[in-house]
Amino acid sequence: MLHISYLYKNYGKFQAVNNLTLHIPKGDLFGFVGPNGAGKTTTIRIICGLLPATAGSVHVNGIDAFANRKEIKRQIGYVPDFFGVYDNLKVKEYLEFYGSMYGMGTEDILKVADDLLELVNLQDKKEVYVDTLSRGMKQRLCVARALLHNPQLLILDEPSSGLDPRARVEMKELLMNLNSMGKTIIISSHILSELSEMCTSIGIMNRGQLVMAGKIDDIRDHMNADNRIILSIENDVEKAVRIAKEHAGVIVRSVRENELIISHTGSTRELNQIVKQMMDQEIVLSGFHKEEGNLEALFMQLTGGAS
Repeated sequence: MLHISYLYKNYGKFQAVNNLTLHIPKGDLFGFVGPNGAGKTTTIRIICGLLPATAGSVHVNGIDAFANRKEIKRQIGYVPDFFGVYDNLKVKEYLEFYGSMYGMGTEDILKVADDLLELVNLQDKKEVYVDTLSRGMKQRLCVARALLHNPQLLILDEPSSGLDPRARVEMKELLMNLNSMGKTIIISSHILSELSEMCTSIGIMNRGQLVMAGKIDDIRDHMNADNRIILSIENDVEKAVRIAKEHAGVIVRSVRENELIISHTGSTRELNQIVKQMMDQEIVLSGFHKEEGNLEALFMQLTGGAS
């Protein structure tokens, strides 16, 4: 669906985007994550034809974005970080206005608008003035507007910015619903946790460069490769450490007053033997479990703790 190759955007000596290459397949829900100033918004604006690139290429659904800017805008629905609405219009008038800009007839606009307002849960707001809507409702209205012309690719820049927790949940559910209907979606954010809950894949950007990209499950599997185990110990952690170190393939990662974290590269059966040995030597275990990969920790590592 989206192919970006060797993309650069320079402002004098400053490189906002530096040699970015990325492929997002059709039907993906892709999370573009990175600290503020990483280059996410610049990249998105180049994809949408709102900003010229210094070098490189962008293809959307097989179409050269730089050579066919008008056609590209038909392929893409864009929701910017600061969404524009016309406050003196009613909700239905707002959608009618944008539908006419896409060259749609009045009858088609009314039918599509009704369907979209139901999709974004604003069907009872058709006669309401836009300026009376909550921020979350305005954001969902902007999503409906971006879908009017049935684009192949939907791009949202910081769609949850400024939303309260309930509105964030509603936005997440809306985007997951759209993705289940076959829409290819790109969402940019600097909040990794909200992207990891809904995206099928992510790309982490820092200082204009893409430092990691892939399927969420593949990234988690990579992070879990060392098989970290957390053991909760009630009486003798030091003794448990000595027992753990006796076994090949075990690395002690962390020792606390009532907790031992080890990496174990052996089988589940071998792990059970370690636990049994501890219990046989009167170490009281109140529980143990596998530690899941922490995407936030990976993000901080890759971006140097930038925010």
